[in-house]
Amino acid sequence: MTTFYIVRHGQTTANAQNLKQGTINTAITQLNAVGQQQAQALHAVFDISFADRLICSPLDRTKATAAILNHGRELPVTTDARLLEISYGQWDGQPNDTLKAKYPQYFDPALNDVLPTYVQAATAGETFDQVIARVTDFLTTTAAKYPDDRIIVVTHGFTVKAMALAILQPQDPMSLPEPENTSVTKLTVDATTKRHYLSYYNRHSGF
Repeated sequence: MTTFYIVRHGQTTANAQNLKQGTINTAITQLNAVGQQQAQALHAVFDISFADRLICSPLDRTKATAAILNHGRELPVTTDARLLEISYGQWDGQPNDTLKAKYPQYFDPALNDVLPTYVQAATAGETFDQVIARVTDFLTTTAAKYPDDRIIVVTHGFTVKAMALAILQPQDPMSLPEPENTSVTKLTVDATTKRHYLSYYNRHSGF
């Protein structure tokens, strides 16, 4: 089976300012000092040299996190657009608090994050199901290509959540919060049966 270790990127300025990042790739969405420290801390406790390869989202914040994790490990690195963050369409770059005040019906009050119905108000926003479909395709086709590999994946908060949703298929997708910055989620995929298994989610130590 193929084993994936899924890492969410370190904190960005947009994270710290509570903005919807989506697929924005500008200075505000690059790692800030805290995010760089988070990635360095993960590098210190999570030696990825055991793995066969590293695949990351093509955005700067994920590539920067991957570079820190891979320093001194020298895994082969590729990018895959299926690992992009969910695009919130016209909401990309907007403050969460402003959006929640204007569209409270589209936010989970506990998580302060969008419900699947947010696309009714956000023009060109990606649906939860669309993200789940593309990450499932990534996992399935990558496992078929590398059926016995151990793979480090560096991606985004909702993208990690979408992978877990694809496996767990909960009745309420908001029952699963997004993972924290530089947390690790482990899952495996059987290329023959195309079955997916979640070993752990949002873990910070004890890999």
